[in-house]
Amino acid sequence: MTAKEKNGKRVRYGMVIDVDRCTGCGACMIACAVENNVPSTPPGAPVSRALHALRVYRAGGGPGADGVAFFPVSCQHCEAHTPCVSVCPQNAVELDPKTGIVSQVASRCLGCRYCMAACPYHARSFNWWDPTWPKGMEQALNPDVSPRMRGVVEKCNFCHGRLHAARAQAADEGRRDLRPDEFQPACVEACPTGAMVFGDLADEGSEVARLARSPAAFRLLERLGTEPKVYYLSKRPWVRQLGQASLQRRAEENTDG
Repeated sequence: MTAKEKNGKRVRYGMVIDVDRCTGCGACMIACAVENNVPSTPPGAPVSRALHALRVYRAGGGPGADGVAFFPVSCQHCEAHTPCVSVCPQNAVELDPKTGIVSQVASRCLGCRYCMAACPYHARSFNWWDPTWPKGMEQALNPDVSPRMRGVVEKCNFCHGRLHAARAQAADEGRRDLRPDEFQPACVEACPTGAMVFGDLADEGSEVARLARSPAAFRLLERLGTEPKVYYLSKRPWVRQLGQASLQRRAEENTDG
């Protein structure tokens, strides 16, 4: 079945991450930064001010934990009562009704950071500096993604530039529909263990929808009712329990060093 964005059928793009397969290598973070032209943090800057649209948290070592677990966490693309959308005074955050993607419109953002305070997943960061790269590296930037200016908020948008490219390719071939594998975020492609699966959650026959229905599937802070479109998988009970706690706090408490 193809992913239809027209003819009355809504696409709900989402992701399933198998925590038991994630090794914490960070390849997804690097791929995300390269794909979306995220600049490196200036030398000497506080770690807390680093730009990340995707972070990998390490948890484990506590009571009942059989080892460690790694959680890649980015924008969860909340479907209901989307916190960041509801607080933005500039309409700089949008939930696309056709795709389910929560996007950040940098040209509208005034830098108030209300969205950062509202996000329960700590999935946003702020551009404290003008974007700069080492000499010569500008030639390697992704031409399909505009660098964001200082003073705006940064977040995952499921590599929206790739979605535009896939739509353009489909249009050139006279197609309205995208094939299931035609649009994949950079983090999914880069994962060496295949821990990330991306696709249309509204397509019940898709791999991502099948995995999301697994008994081992869970979502972060599901009790908030925000209906995230990012799911996690684990057969370990203590890992699933982390999904209902403050993941960032628990991960930091259980991290060695």
